[in-house]
Amino acid sequence: MGLGIGGFLEQLIGPPGGFIFLILIGLLLIYRQRRRMGLYLAGAGLLLLYLTSLPLVANAMASWLEPDTALTETVLSMTGKQPQAIVILGAGRRTRTPEYSGDTLNAFALERARYGVWLARRTLLPVLVSGGLAKQDSQPEALLMKQVIEGEYALPVRWLEVQSRNTFENARYSAEILKKAGIDTIYLVTHALHMKRSRQAFEEFGLHVIPAPTVFEGGEMRDVSLRDFLPSAKALYINAHVFHEWVGIVWYRLRYVAL
Repeated sequence: MGLGIGGFLEQLIGPPGGFIFLILIGLLLIYRQRRRMGLYLAGAGLLLLYLTSLPLVANAMASWLEPDTALTETVLSMTGKQPQAIVILGAGRRTRTPEYSGDTLNAFALERARYGVWLARRTLLPVLVSGGLAKQDSQPEALLMKQVIEGEYALPVRWLEVQSRNTFENARYSAEILKKAGIDTIYLVTHALHMKRSRQAFEEFGLHVIPAPTVFEGGEMRDVSLRDFLPSAKALYINAHVFHEWVGIVWYRLRYVAL
């Protein structure tokens, strides 16, 4: 969805903003003597805010969206059709950082870059990094990724995809580069929560994708404790990301009909 009206609407209806907005509407109705409707809305908003703040709910929602397995050493040895390249998707930047005298990768992008380097060193495959411009006078994110990967990890980056503005365009422009190089099978590196949408996009452009997810937010089911029913900022954060991914999946299916 990106920024602009789409991002605004997502924040307005998703957690936590949408639920807080619902509570405020309920309180306003109570103030205007529409007590029953106001109580319903405020109560619904409070309940939804509570549920999306629970670690138990966050674990379940993340596990539902994330791939079943990580690409461990064992899974690497069992891969069927062998990938010919590694694609690392960008995830954003920190702008005008004083310590780096300019833009640099944010924490999410660094997590993906680090795992992509780990994978490249074990497979000896060439790397493509994908990420375009945040604004016209900035460096493409792919260039920032290349600088970090080559400068801090001493790993060469073979291809840069610098045109994309979203995940769908990551796939579109990366596929163009890879197909010119005769590549049709890739390891795709992104966050586990982002993998479903990313894989769909890349497969839409004719690439065979072996998921290489990193940073799993869900986990194996364990014994439920009292702590699972206590609100957590981290749980709310995870559920907000899950909501963002489902909005993205639906949006892509509406805007890019073939998905």
